[in-house]
Amino acid sequence: MSKGTTNVTQIKRTESTAIGGDFITFRLAEQLLGIPVLEVHDVLASQKITPIPLAPHAVAGVLNLRGRIVTAIDLRARLGLSARKADEKPMSIVIEHNGEPYSLLIDKVGEVLSLTAEHFERNPVTLDACWQSVSSGIYRLDGELLVAVNVDRLLDFAVAAAA
Repeated sequence: MSKGTTNVTQIKRTESTAIGGDFITFRLAEQLLGIPVLEVHDVLASQKITPIPLAPHAVAGVLNLRGRIVTAIDLRARLGLSARKADEKPMSIVIEHNGEPYSLLIDKVGEVLSLTAEHFERNPVTLDACWQSVSSGIYRLDGELLVAVNVDRLLDFAVAAAA
């Protein structure tokens, strides 16, 4: 392979979100998103979250998961979306990033979908900026788009703070 070219297998290894495979889907502000199944450790119903003083805005607090302290990230706050209504309880998708567990607070968990590389597309220029900032691409499904979440980008708070 000549210098400057990249094949698909290299892309799959360098991005945290696979181009094809099984995804756990979820909703956030009515948008359908997906995270590769292999990156998900747990899916939880609403949990008791203990706030952390002086934490970044997107850090909702911490929760105890089988004796392990897990940082809870409010994805609505992280992406600059409107807050959840007081009577709406978030669900959690627990992932591990750089050896640390994180609970991603979402609106609703969907199903597991098997998606193929043939249906994968890079982010269209018309995709909202908040989704582009955390997406490695999209899948066109019947009647809607699934945004493939790149966990590395999602949890890169330094970039988010600079923006």
